[in-house]
Amino acid sequence: MREGYQGTGPGAITPDGCAVELYSRLPAGAEPDIVAAASPEGARILELGSGVGRMTHPLLERGFDVTAVDESAEMLEHVRGARTVRSPIEELDLGESFDVVMLASFLVHSGDIEVRRGLLRTCARHVARGGCVLIQREGEDYHTNLPRERVDPSGFTVRIVSSQPVGDGVNSVRAEYEFPDAVWTQTFRARPLTVEQFEEALEEAGLGVDRYLTDDGTWVRAVPVKEG
Repeated sequence: MREGYQGTGPGAITPDGCAVELYSRLPAGAEPDIVAAASPEGARILELGSGVGRMTHPLLERGFDVTAVDESAEMLEHVRGARTVRSPIEELDLGESFDVVMLASFLVHSGDIEVRRGLLRTCARHVARGGCVLIQREGEDYHTNLPRERVDPSGFTVRIVSSQPVGDGVNSVRAEYEFPDAVWTQTFRARPLTVEQFEEALEEAGLGVDRYLTDDGTWVRAVPVKEG
């Protein structure tokens, strides 16, 4: 496990505390529709941090050509119908470009600033001229509206139990997922970012906000910033 990351529950647990079986059960929700609406029809999408394909499969069904990247072989074993690449995101260099690069799952809030920089550089390195980068951010009250829980229509409950500062602007977050037949927990580190801090991080990587895609600002369409 990475320092500050932990997961409990049935099945394999990845180094960042994600339970493979848990993520294979989670629904995609509205996220594929958000991505599809912001992407050209039939676009080539580079999905960074695909996991088991929770969003990959709905995007394939919508006619997109998806390359799914994850560092966990156990996660990628569940992906069907897409090209898969096993690699840490921040080290990825495929030598090709994509119409859309997607960085979901709040990965931009990595507690490690150098990792975040690497993630965004990977996005910038792989987006085609005229293409876009779609990024999922935490909500404004993600670390303050606690504890909170949501009962999913499919029958499980997700709780964000706590978010405690651990130094250097980083919080340790604990989440619980309760299903009728199993319970998983995940502890991970996240760096809260104001809108200004988020946009500064994009600028450092040569990206800029084109528009916010959702009213709560959690999905963003960014584009390469022209130099000069």
